[in-house]
Amino acid sequence: MVVRLRLQRFGRTHSPFYRMVAADSRSPRDGKHLEILGTYNPIANKEGIKEIRLKTDRLRYWLSVGAQPSDRVGWILGKFGILPPPPPRYNPQKMVPKKDRAEE
Repeated sequence: MVVRLRLQRFGRTHSPFYRMVAADSRSPRDGKHLEILGTYNPIANKEGIKEIRLKTDRLRYWLSVGAQPSDRVGWILGKFGILPPPPPRYNPQKMVPKKDRAEE
């Protein structure tokens, strides 16, 4: 059984709220989970802060036993120093202004 660390979507239309969970990779996105590891609210409050709450000890445990984070969870954990941050994507064509790009 492969365990994934991923986000479960809650909330309503245009107002998402996520739980970070450890779940079997075969279960659906909002289906059964093994453990709730934190929450993530991507909608900023009045002060402009997006709220993230993590159980770092349990996250470290699941990572130590081989759980694989999803892309977005890996990005969040990289921001908090639990995982190394993902390398920046390198695209040399985007660094050159469009008018100066070589014709293909």
